[in-house]
Amino acid sequence: MFSLDDERSKAMTSLVDSRCYRDGKRIGDIPIADIGEAIRQPGTFVWLGLHEPDDVTLRSIQRAFGLHELAIEDAHHAHQRPKIEAYSDSLFIVLKTAQLRASQVAYGETHLFVGPNFLVSVRHGASSSFAQVLQRCEDGTRGLPKGPGFALYAILDFVADNYQPVVAQFEQDFDAIETDIFKDRFDRLVIERLYALKRNLLELRNAALPLAEISAELMRLHEDLIPRELRAYFRDIQDHVSRLVGLIDGMRDMLTTAMQVNLALVANNQNEVVKRLAGWGAILAIPTVIFSLYGMNFEWMPELKWKAGYPMAVAVTAAGCVLVYRRLRRAGWV
Repeated sequence: MFSLDDERSKAMTSLVDSRCYRDGKRIGDIPIADIGEAIRQPGTFVWLGLHEPDDVTLRSIQRAFGLHELAIEDAHHAHQRPKIEAYSDSLFIVLKTAQLRASQVAYGETHLFVGPNFLVSVRHGASSSFAQVLQRCEDGTRGLPKGPGFALYAILDFVADNYQPVVAQFEQDFDAIETDIFKDRFDRLVIERLYALKRNLLELRNAALPLAEISAELMRLHEDLIPRELRAYFRDIQDHVSRLVGLIDGMRDMLTTAMQVNLALVANNQNEVVKRLAGWGAILAIPTVIFSLYGMNFEWMPELKWKAGYPMAVAVTAAGCVLVYRRLRRAGWV
């Protein structure tokens, strides 16, 4: 059994930030125990940031904000698909985050609880802190007076912006292997890199596309949480993500086309090899036929007793080979 001190200690290990605002102005940090009383004050908005909290912390958050049991369960176990769900007077949003770590893409997960006077962010895995996002909102003069709706926009926009460096890295990876793709030889390593890049693009697309759908729903619905004047901001996120997905789809098409061209070049090179082998086979067929005839050891054969028979046979063989070679050379077979 945990004591009260144990619960507070566990909560502090996962608590990133806890800020309280009144009429758009930050009035200071607030402990979790005082959140329930603070959000009952008119014009008060609380933003709480958590990173991989345990069940004890989430239960205390649930009691403070009155969050739904199913949403808390999803936030605890993570590994959820991107989605948006409405629970009475609050929203539960799941986002996939992506960021570069040593030129490798690391994916994380962010869960957001949004209410009329609170915003709770729960981060799992690879995800940058949102404290800098809220700080930019505080430094501005028009954001936070709009309440948690604008803070939600700022976080969604931050997640969408972090997709762009990943796409840029994928473009560099494609440029690095593009030269090898268009060689007329089969390279297993290049094909493996190509498939890995296509898989990474698909994974990023699956992470980014739901963000556009979530933004679209926030534009149309939930007017009690998202004021009408904020809809243009979410439309901007939707446009941003749609362009990003279009860029990803275009790159995937380029990869597919490049692979098809590579296979076509390899097949064409193989055809050239087969043509040359067939041409030389036709040339070698002439001496093979002539010499095999004179190797049958019959007593009565034409020109066996003729002194010029051997030189003549060699000359005819050479002439036939040269004639066939010149014809094949003109046809491009040798």
